[in-house]
Amino acid sequence: MNESKPEVLAVCISPGGVPKVPIEGAHVSEKGLEGDGRDHDKHWKPTRAVSIQDVELIDQLCSEGYKLGHGTMGENLTVRNLDVQNMTSGTKLRFSGGLEVELTDVRKPCFVLDKIDPQLQHDVVGRCGFMARVTKPGMVRPGETIDVDQSLSNGGDAG
Repeated sequence: MNESKPEVLAVCISPGGVPKVPIEGAHVSEKGLEGDGRDHDKHWKPTRAVSIQDVELIDQLCSEGYKLGHGTMGENLTVRNLDVQNMTSGTKLRFSGGLEVELTDVRKPCFVLDKIDPQLQHDVVGRCGFMARVTKPGMVRPGETIDVDQSLSNGGDAG
């Protein structure tokens, strides 16, 4: 992991679809971020309550010619120094504001990315961030730091 502590750069929601827009913070329940359009049957499952993406990936895609920003690809949380792309399902993230999530599935690119660029959906396969379930509801705001706990991966429980 990088020398700097992982942190939240942006908290993003939308009434549905992309882009999501950065906000000052949100309450997060087992259903996801309050006010986010993911709270409907088509997209919502407990294991897909929150989407997380590294800003380093956004920066890389921008260097490849895409015009992207926080929330552009539909992520709820844009983070720095986390390297979520190289984490595994079961990894717990504890945010300094009290929220806790567990990574569940690698994000798959959404077809609506075609609106940004017809090639984008293809170019982000396998590098689209992670989905997570909420293990401890709470608030999340930009600037919060993140602790990573892999000790509970693969079925452990924090009794």
